[in-house]
Amino acid sequence: MQMYFQNPRIQFTFKTFIMKTIQYRKLSAIGFCVAIILCAGCKGKNKEQQEGSASAIESEHPHADSVLNDNEVKAEAPDAESKREQGYAFPRQSTQLAQSPVNIISYKAEKDAKQQFSFAFHSDFDAVENLGHTLQVDFKKGSTCTVNGKDYASKQFHFHTPSEHLIDGVTYPLEMHIVNLLNDSTNKPSYLVLSVVFKMGEENKFLKEFLNKVPHEEGEKEALQSGEVKLDDLLSQFAGNELKSYYAYKGSLTTPPFTESVQWVILKHVPEASEDQIMKIEKMEGNNARHVQAINDRKVYNQ
Repeated sequence: MQMYFQNPRIQFTFKTFIMKTIQYRKLSAIGFCVAIILCAGCKGKNKEQQEGSASAIESEHPHADSVLNDNEVKAEAPDAESKREQGYAFPRQSTQLAQSPVNIISYKAEKDAKQQFSFAFHSDFDAVENLGHTLQVDFKKGSTCTVNGKDYASKQFHFHTPSEHLIDGVTYPLEMHIVNLLNDSTNKPSYLVLSVVFKMGEENKFLKEFLNKVPHEEGEKEALQSGEVKLDDLLSQFAGNELKSYYAYKGSLTTPPFTESVQWVILKHVPEASEDQIMKIEKMEGNNARHVQAINDRKVYNQ
């Protein structure tokens, strides 16, 4: 081998080969670096284009971010300033400290024999409405709820998918709110909201009646005849004293303006609803559940 490389021609050929190999590797490295720079430039350009597009959308549609978000809610409260707002939490520095919904920790709930709750619901409803953000049934006059000696008139019930309240950190696929207004509400409306959460299981007779009457188009309203939707078919699913077993706390509306004048009663018993029923409701109203809020120094009562 030593004699072989002593030949000048062979030495020249070998040196040429080595030099060309080094040059090739240098060129490859340079090309690789150029490719990385070009890719980075393209990404930056694409990002600028995306940001420019987003800015254009915002300038043309000031509320485009809320329009695109499936957690947008519409306010139905009498003191609401706007009928279309985002349904999440207040800013961190907000002075609102009694907001709903909350995560109810069962072992922290306090026993209180003074908490007294009763109701007298009739199956006479005015109409069922597809409001887009929720499905709602309006009561006729006559149904009432009483809590701690205060009488409330039943106004409507509606649904949230998934549940707004959590029980021991568990989110249920469906929650129903029966909204009642204090009869002597003057300056500031006071509410009682009775909550029922559903788990997935067998078909629910009450929900079947309700879904058969719901209009499919947003904004439509369907008049109801007496007995077409029967709240008794839901309440009959609560055995024995289950209707007297509940959690209670003071909170707020879960839609704008989030008024903090609500007595919440969350029934402990969890009735079933079929997957098809839950998906039908979710398809019509979307994700309309507000995120859980801090409990702060409020007490949750366990009955």
